[in-house]
Amino acid sequence: MSANAGPVVALAGGVGAARFLRGLVAAMPADELVVIGNTGDDKNFYGVHVSPDLDIVIYTLAGVVHPERGYGLAGDRFTLVDALARFGHETWFRLGDRDYATCLHRTLRLRAGAGLSEVTDEIRRRFGLELRILPMSEDPCPTLIELEGGRRSHFEDYLARDGAPEDVCGVDLSAAAAARPGPDVEETLRGARAILVCPSNPVVSIGPILAVPGVREAIAASAAPVVAVSPIVGGAPVKGPADRLLRAIGVEVSARGVARHYGTLLGGFVLDQRDAAQAPDVKALGIQTRVIDTIMSSADASARLARATLELAEALR
Repeated sequence: MSANAGPVVALAGGVGAARFLRGLVAAMPADELVVIGNTGDDKNFYGVHVSPDLDIVIYTLAGVVHPERGYGLAGDRFTLVDALARFGHETWFRLGDRDYATCLHRTLRLRAGAGLSEVTDEIRRRFGLELRILPMSEDPCPTLIELEGGRRSHFEDYLARDGAPEDVCGVDLSAAAAARPGPDVEETLRGARAILVCPSNPVVSIGPILAVPGVREAIAASAAPVVAVSPIVGGAPVKGPADRLLRAIGVEVSARGVARHYGTLLGGFVLDQRDAAQAPDVKALGIQTRVIDTIMSSADASARLARATLELAEALR
């Protein structure tokens, strides 16, 4: 892609996005990449503001993420939450000591009047990252999961506390739909040379970003090619509860279903070789496809996937 155009912009959730972004920074100059991150998962735990998706991206790209879990810091201790547990506090959200320090810094800076975008930039620079990371909004945007029986849970409660039960009947993104886009989000999208939708949960990771007023309009105004990577492989999510959440909003749990869900937003779609038979269905939607092994089992695999995605975006320019 032309180095004298705007940035490559990636819409990102947590673990899947972070592994894809790891490949992107190996495939292109990091200072030409801007990440717009989901904040629908943000919540206060133990008195601090936790931004799970933003921190997963930062920790992964800095090479310090816990390798098996894909979140939190490698080698972190849990002295603080274990001590709280002895006082009788609920500690199902396992926030490590050094991870807590990141979140405490965020909380102190927010209380001092800094915006979430400014603080996120401080954190990514502290971890030595050259790419920019923009929160989708600085307003509270909690994603709520609607369950059978009229129950509603914050997404982190649903996922981390309750283990992502099957009885989902809807997803409430009304907070994101009432929020303002974060600083530079719209301008960055309008000036992008390519917009990539990471292989994140379409409902609760990418969905909140697209729900923020002005985001879809800025994407449409950009004239940049928009390419998504399917998070569904062989009829199942690579990680997380995307299957039950897609079903809850009436979307087929397949690569084809995700492409239909994004619809006219997309010009291109990358799907796994296991789902190659679905490529004609995606093309029938007017979306160009690329079929490749999308399982990011290593840094090299992430880079191969990133290069294929960039090549498809370039072909659409």
